Amino acid sequence: MSSTPLTLNLTEGSVSFSFSPQAARELKAAIDELMARLKVVAAKPTPGTGKATPQTPLEYRYTGDVFLEVFCNPNIWPSPFAAKVLLTIRNMGIRLTTEAELTRMIEDINQYLEQVG
Repeated sequence: MSSTPLTLNLTEGSVSFSFSPQAARELKAAIDELMARLKVVAAKPTPGTGKATPQTPLEYRYTGDVFLEVFCNPNIWPSPFAAKVLLTIRNMGIRLTTEAELTRMIEDINQYLEQVG
């Protein structure tokens, strides 16, 4: 495990917790896939061609010193820049469930990966 905690900036405040670089890379890959699905949703279907194909949500789970769950339904956001994710972070003593801006979370993960390099 890395001794560098991952800090996620929330709309009101932030949360830091122990997170491995490998898990951060896996989360980044899952978010990259989510971004691709959000872009598909944002590209409105051509008139007369019918509805856009619904995209699968992001459901990421990590279990280590803490349990982290990240959920986002790409079908409800008009663009990747408007998207928010639902975060649940818990351990034996505390449980935090909140929303976070997707773009801010991406920046936080990239910054963490640069630090642990």
